[in-house]
Amino acid sequence: MKWTSRGRSQNLEDRRGTRASGLGRVAPIGLGGLLVLFVLSMVTGQDFLGMASDPGSGPSSVGPAESGPIATTPEEEKLVDFVSFVLDEAQGTWAQLLPGYRPAKLVVFREATDSACGLGQSATGPFYCPPDGTVYLDLAFFNELHRRFGAPGDFAQAYVLAHEIGHHVQAQLGTDRQVRQLQQARPDQANPLSVRLELQADCYAGVWGHTAAQRGQLDMGDVEEGLAAAAAIGDDRLTRGRVAPDQFTHGSSSERVQWFRRGLETGRAEACDTFASR
Repeated sequence: MKWTSRGRSQNLEDRRGTRASGLGRVAPIGLGGLLVLFVLSMVTGQDFLGMASDPGSGPSSVGPAESGPIATTPEEEKLVDFVSFVLDEAQGTWAQLLPGYRPAKLVVFREATDSACGLGQSATGPFYCPPDGTVYLDLAFFNELHRRFGAPGDFAQAYVLAHEIGHHVQAQLGTDRQVRQLQQARPDQANPLSVRLELQADCYAGVWGHTAAQRGQLDMGDVEEGLAAAAAIGDDRLTRGRVAPDQFTHGSSSERVQWFRRGLETGRAEACDTFASR
């Protein structure tokens, strides 16, 4: 991607030098968390996926938060500048598309941090917490995206953040609340509804990608990086076919690519109605 450092966004909070206050209830599963929890379930025989979906399953908080100096590198600081740039660019897009859009916050942390959704951990991957309107990101996930998921490149990283901002858009529009209500009313449809929600966030990420292309910010190969990232974190790829489609929570690789591409090609939020199209 073509980008320049503009300093840190006013919507970015750096908690890399802060330790979480303790063990809270588990935060929502992020992009990378499904794989980690699935492997743990297979190895130990415990239902870690079920625990993650149950807000009351985690132990309670213990002890105060601790702060200290940030041990970092020039490369990591450049990465923080990059996610800050993408954060402001993506939210600038939605501010133009949605009248009254209120920006999300982004918390950058290491290992674990407190959130309004409970304890956020690196193992859950990046996630969005609706109660506090905040995206939580451990930068180490980008190494996982490259090494474990085979999706390198800065636009792949930008896709991850833009996807989480897509969830914030859903919260602004009331889509997230409506889906949660439907899931409570129809537990048998909880997973299919989750898939539709995730695919819409993929499409919204593509909408931002479309505007980035119009601004001349994409290099040759960037779109392929984003599509590769979307494919790499499909439920079927993450679980290597061990989970049936009716148990998917984020969508298959082909579905994620399809909806991300739709947003990229159309640049219209109206084209992202996964609930009517699937």
